Amino acid sequence: MKNIVIIATGGTIAGKGQNGKTVVYRAGEIDMQEILESLPEINKLAHLKAIQLYNIDSNEMDEQKWMTLSNLINTLVLEEDVDGIVVTHGTDCIEETSYYLTLTINTNKPVVLTGAMRPATATSADGPFNLYQAVSLACHNEAYGKGVMVLFSNTIYSGRDVQKVNNFKVDAFGQKTFGCLGYMQDEKAYFFSDTFKKHTVQSLFAGNYSSLPKVSIALFYAGATEDILYHLAEENEGIVLVGSGSGNYNERWKRAIEDLSKEGIIFVRSSRVQEGIVFDDDIFDPNHYCIPSNTLSGQKARVLLMLALKKTKNREQIRQIFNLY
Repeated sequence: MKNIVIIATGGTIAGKGQNGKTVVYRAGEIDMQEILESLPEINKLAHLKAIQLYNIDSNEMDEQKWMTLSNLINTLVLEEDVDGIVVTHGTDCIEETSYYLTLTINTNKPVVLTGAMRPATATSADGPFNLYQAVSLACHNEAYGKGVMVLFSNTIYSGRDVQKVNNFKVDAFGQKTFGCLGYMQDEKAYFFSDTFKKHTVQSLFAGNYSSLPKVSIALFYAGATEDILYHLAEENEGIVLVGSGSGNYNERWKRAIEDLSKEGIIFVRSSRVQEGIVFDDDIFDPNHYCIPSNTLSGQKARVLLMLALKKTKNREQIRQIFNLY
């Protein structure tokens, strides 16, 4: 059997509430050892080691916790007797954590994130089965070299493209128009596609970090003033714009972006529309002050921009990074 390390960070999978109920619970109340003891059949899949790194609601995740988690994984995968990593995580921010790990983990060994939409105390809690399948996936030979993956509700997603698409149903995730990487049937994995963007050992950013540049997100809406952009520019090296349609905004924002770009602020354009792509626009942004996020959501574009600014402050070099990742 293979050796899998489970790193627990909390979330609904470790949530506790009124017995049988799926709502009104507190995330991150149960430790991983207790969860594993309730799922004895999981020990037939692999030799397991559990590390309780955090026990928090994923809305408490931040850059420092990302770095600590990634640095820990990069240390663990150097051990010959570690064959794969499973991370349990809250669903609200799992897509940001998965993308940070996609860019910074320096291994071909499987790294799989999973979680739950129902707390451990609910009737038909989904966490135990998701954890069972995540361990199964981490043991699967074909998972080697696939990059960071998210396993949820029998489905395998890439860490780059996974997105929470429903805040209520058990099957809560999707991957935009790209489809998923594959499916699970009990402990068996079936891959049908791959991710072609750079990740893990191919990544310019693979490695350990102790700090990241500050980047914030500004959401455009009808009637939005430019004040927020000037305010954010006071404390940030970069700003991700979550625009309407194809990453659009009004003339007031356009003038502010031109002013602040000349002062060295790096802007990335994304869209509040869940599906589609943001391109360069010679009419809307003729001087190309903004870098298009392509298919990345605003929150994932922020992750990439932070890491890009760690390497360079050159706008054109960052533009190329967004094309590659």
